[in-house]
Amino acid sequence: MRNKFDMQLELMNGQLIRMGELCETAINKATSALQQGSYDQAREVIAADEEIDQMEKDIERLCLKLLLQQQPVARDLRQISAALKMITDMERIGDQTADIAEIIISEKKSEANDISKIGKMSEAAAKMVRDSVQAYVNKDLELSRQVMAADDEVDLLFEDNKKELIEFIAQNKGDQGKEAIDLIMVAKYLERIADHATNIAEWVEFSITGIHKDSQV
Repeated sequence: MRNKFDMQLELMNGQLIRMGELCETAINKATSALQQGSYDQAREVIAADEEIDQMEKDIERLCLKLLLQQQPVARDLRQISAALKMITDMERIGDQTADIAEIIISEKKSEANDISKIGKMSEAAAKMVRDSVQAYVNKDLELSRQVMAADDEVDLLFEDNKKELIEFIAQNKGDQGKEAIDLIMVAKYLERIADHATNIAEWVEFSITGIHKDSQV
């Protein structure tokens, strides 16, 4: 019985890794679509969001099956509970990459020029997602805490981006000013993605230690 349970846990871990990879790819592709003004890549991001949504349902179904059909001990319960929380955050990451893609498509954006800091935000956020899922699978407490610390870097990049773009808007009117507003929205979505990766890392910590940050006094 335990062997079957362990096999199903391994299956769940494999699906979580795949869902994390989809999120990471969607982040990178959304940024690339923005840089290149690529509608095709933007549409691929929206399609990936649908696959991420389906994976959330599949993993949730497997988690519930593990809870109902097996008799997990406390450590296993923490692992399964954490997975259920993590997939919610990953699903929202998919939504936010799709929101970036929608901006590109609806605003008919051509190639964006000076968005180096947004590129850095995207790279940092994608790494946070990858590391948070890897920390869960490998039960790596130190890596999960590195993800939490990395959120501060993304927050600083967001504030720098916002300040520069607001100054740009103040000096420019018309289409250029409107494009800068859209870029602020993109930066905000990336900042939220980093927040979701941090949430995942916090649930990883819970799965290992039994303590969640929000429960600490």
